[in-house]
Amino acid sequence: MPERTLELPDVDLVYDVHGPLPTSDGRPPLMLIGQPMGASGFQAQVPLFEDRTIITYDPRGLGRSTRKDGKVTNEPEVQAGDVHAIIEALDAGPVDMLASSGGAVTALALVTAHPEDVATLVAHEPPIDCVLPDAAAVQEAREAYTRLYNEKGWGAGMAGFIALTSWEGEINDEYLAQPAPPPEAFGMPSGDDGKRDDPLLSDRSWAVTHYQPDLDALRAAPTRIVVAVGEESVKVYTGRTALALAERLGQEATIFPSHHGGFMGGEFGYAGQPEAFAARLREVLDQD
Repeated sequence: MPERTLELPDVDLVYDVHGPLPTSDGRPPLMLIGQPMGASGFQAQVPLFEDRTIITYDPRGLGRSTRKDGKVTNEPEVQAGDVHAIIEALDAGPVDMLASSGGAVTALALVTAHPEDVATLVAHEPPIDCVLPDAAAVQEAREAYTRLYNEKGWGAGMAGFIALTSWEGEINDEYLAQPAPPPEAFGMPSGDDGKRDDPLLSDRSWAVTHYQPDLDALRAAPTRIVVAVGEESVKVYTGRTALALAERLGQEATIFPSHHGGFMGGEFGYAGQPEAFAARLREVLDQD
């Protein structure tokens, strides 16, 4: 069975190893990470890389990984320490890594703290506010959908989240003056289940979007960093953050097929193009 557990003082991390270690062909293992998303989000990618040893994991507090520290917030530096612990326990470094969304922020923190852990990092659409000229307005919009979530529940909060992340261009006065979208506008339930623990809609993951990358450390790292953006995302929030981060690092963002979840199949609703995404990832990883 590929599932393994790494027991640490403050968390039990559950991860999966698909393939041999050490690898049979000498290539680095390929680690796939997200946030707030566990290993299941990459289930469409794993069978497309049968020739590579693949490592996936559930971040602390998500899926199968159980926190023991009594905390609920998601700091990139802490998550990076978890990923480092897995790589170290497997004696698997340096790995190649596809890191998407908040997982890409975790990966940037990992390369900053442990640059020897990652050979090539494909950082796919990291949601980092500070690289944007409209960072303050983005935060105001984030506070608005979080307030909706706290007041009215998951459907209302998710509608606000979708409105923000699908808005094209900078967040401006026109956007901020809009009334809150009804959940039904995005096919979301209008009822309230009473829960307020969603890592995406609460303030539990604000540390991810508030993360300030150490650009000098990233430029100096031996890791080859490739900032990636989906071709359908370039005008919306995570596409804009990817483009801006790439510029700060002195590169052009690398275009990938599809959107923010382009590596996923249809099992999570908004299907991407997993086969085309995997083919593009192979191309990028095989480049010098």
